[in-house]
Amino acid sequence: MKFSYVIRAVLALLIVSICLLAEPMPMMRSLEPPSGKAGDLITVTGENLDKDIVAKLFLTDGNADFPVSIDDQAATTLKFKIPSTLKPGRFALVLETKGKEPKQIEQPVKLTVE
Repeated sequence: MKFSYVIRAVLALLIVSICLLAEPMPMMRSLEPPSGKAGDLITVTGENLDKDIVAKLFLTDGNADFPVSIDDQAATTLKFKIPSTLKPGRFALVLETKGKEPKQIEQPVKLTVE
């Protein structure tokens, strides 16, 4: 009986340790507006989007990535202008995290450039 309590306690400590050490995962949930022209300001809403977590933003057509300048950034919002170099089409948003091992994460939101 005592052995099962020890195992449960060790597993509980392990789970708590993993949760405390895990980096917050940024997630984009929506774009406003979902489409626009070069120069238009786009507002992204989501979570963990602040400067301490998100380093860079890209638009991708699946073949090429286009860097985007972030104009404003907070924990739940991020704002950028559509670059003038983009041709019309549908683009996915990809963010790059900060940290020792930056990760590029494609987000579940799409932008249509007119």
